[in-house]
Amino acid sequence: MPPSDDKDVTGASGSDLRPVDRIILDSIADGVFTVDEHWRITSFNRAAEETTGVSRDEAIGRRCCDVFRANICESSCALRRAIRGGKPVVNRRVTITNAQGQQVPVNVSASPLIDERGKVIGGVETFRDLTVVERLRREITRQHSFSDIISRNHLMGRLFDILPEVAASDSTVLIEGESGTGKELFARAIHNLSLRKHKSFVAVNCGALPDTLLESELFGYEAGAFTDAKKSKQGRFALANGGTIFLDEIGDISPALQVRLLRVLQERQYEPLGATETVKADVRVVAATNKDIEALCRTGDFRLDLYYRIKVVGLSLPPLRDRKEDIPLLAEHFVSRFNALRGKSIEGVDEAAMRCLMHHDWPGNVRELENAIEHAFVLCSDGLIQPHHLPKHLHPSELRIAGDGLSLADAEARLILEALERNDWRRGATAKELDIDASTLWRKMKRLKLSRPSGSPSES
Repeated sequence: MPPSDDKDVTGASGSDLRPVDRIILDSIADGVFTVDEHWRITSFNRAAEETTGVSRDEAIGRRCCDVFRANICESSCALRRAIRGGKPVVNRRVTITNAQGQQVPVNVSASPLIDERGKVIGGVETFRDLTVVERLRREITRQHSFSDIISRNHLMGRLFDILPEVAASDSTVLIEGESGTGKELFARAIHNLSLRKHKSFVAVNCGALPDTLLESELFGYEAGAFTDAKKSKQGRFALANGGTIFLDEIGDISPALQVRLLRVLQERQYEPLGATETVKADVRVVAATNKDIEALCRTGDFRLDLYYRIKVVGLSLPPLRDRKEDIPLLAEHFVSRFNALRGKSIEGVDEAAMRCLMHHDWPGNVRELENAIEHAFVLCSDGLIQPHHLPKHLHPSELRIAGDGLSLADAEARLILEALERNDWRRGATAKELDIDASTLWRKMKRLKLSRPSGSPSES
């Protein structure tokens, strides 16, 4: 709906509608209204009244922007775009403000009204109230989220199931997973579900500091312990007293520091640098790594006894490429977050852009996906995120396929085969992941000669 201007609005009425036309309009379940060339509402059906809380008599003759107060009125009016472009605008998700001041999500379509001489004399807009749909979507999101962690993947679901018991145990936990899989989110969830939740959660990136600094950062020091140590300083273990300390990238610590950490876990006490007395460590330790610590133990780079101490309970987070069914849910979550942070009203990700997201392997995992959506927010001002809004490396390209030494057919076959294997050869689930119809998937499998190997589960 376009913004207000200073044009005269007198003389508009809805009396030109024949009774039969009004009956037809009122029988339509979607809201419908028409405007003249000055954006004055000339007809307004019953569904429009119910959605907006504005009566027909109040709406007729007023500018549509004054009635709807939509989030696109000032910047990207669907009706203005349809009238000025001479082409319909279909299925745009927007938010209007009803007469009670409540935000109402609607799906909008608009078309120009053209007389018998081809002159544009106004426009018509239809809109569908999505309140129930949005309520259902939020409920689905809640069903697939756990303490700010969002997933519908079955492996993540198993972690959700055991997390309350892990949190209640107060045992040391090792979270393993690639960079960007959400290890700190899980650590915070463990803390927030535990009896220590009212105390501090202190995070330390062990890979970000050299060994000498990390030791003083963890355990603190006394005045005079080393040059420039003019006064004592508490370490992270002291700051986390009674709470939880999160040791991220623990696979990067040196053998000397491993010995000191082992003593803390065994004896629950430590000595700050330069101190002569021990300090009790009433702290729950949650560690995380993106390295294979078992392999480091075999090469002697990580103490086996420390490995057993930190992995009383082990959690392994799957990479995003193995839980691609989560990509639409995560993308929607990040769109909502950046809308709130940036004050924008991006409606979501369009189908073509979503295909780009689904076909990428995400070596940076959820963090990379979040960065891709943030990049899109820089380039996309309103409407839906489209492929050209995404980072260039996510764009489908024959050059990238050729660079892998594959023909287009081979690349397509590999893509479909990998998706089938991820979904245990269930065609319905595979088609959903690839965002194609199940019958289309079946035709592609026949054309590419892809068949289920013996021993794999049959289609349910």
